[in-house]
Amino acid sequence: MSEPDELISISALQHYSYCPRQCALIHQEQTFTENVFTVRGRFVHERVDEPETRTEGDREIQTSVPLVSERLGLVGKSDVVEVLPDGSLYPVEYKHGPRRNREHDDIQVAAQAICLEEMTGKRIAEGVIYHHGSRRRRIVPITPELRAKVEEITKSVRALLQSGEMPPPADDPALCRGCSLKDACQPELVKSGKRIRQLTDTLFEPEEDAV
Repeated sequence: MSEPDELISISALQHYSYCPRQCALIHQEQTFTENVFTVRGRFVHERVDEPETRTEGDREIQTSVPLVSERLGLVGKSDVVEVLPDGSLYPVEYKHGPRRNREHDDIQVAAQAICLEEMTGKRIAEGVIYHHGSRRRRIVPITPELRAKVEEITKSVRALLQSGEMPPPADDPALCRGCSLKDACQPELVKSGKRIRQLTDTLFEPEEDAV
């Protein structure tokens, strides 16, 4: 059984998949700030933040379900777990934006499915991303490839947090623009400093002896 201080938050996998530096800032440095996207996301999650069990149509809806995987050392919660009439389970992750494919979201819901499988003994073939902006659901097949990616990223996150190192900023302006931690991360400043060090090292390299 994993010790509590070895448990990794499922959300850390999503953050690492988006940007390893973001993961380190949140889960290692305990840094978190809000922007319009995180505020919208918090508003969307308010409706599923309290544990509740209710019936909608032919299925049971459980909200804010605690999750754990002792095998992988993961802990977290599912926004919603839907229980179908045949006993099948569907973890549902709420996202504030419109319907779109994002691997880091798929990894998050796949990790939830893996935890549910370990807790219940039931095989879970699919998860769901509910996009609040478009009021549409996106089915996420829990494929062998996605399961392998969850395990791989779990190992990477654990190694990162144990190392205490801070990864470099993402080399993708689009990721940085949408990140609430941009001011804390200071990607432009970090990259400028690295470039200056590279130029300085080049200027002061010893000259080769002339032939």
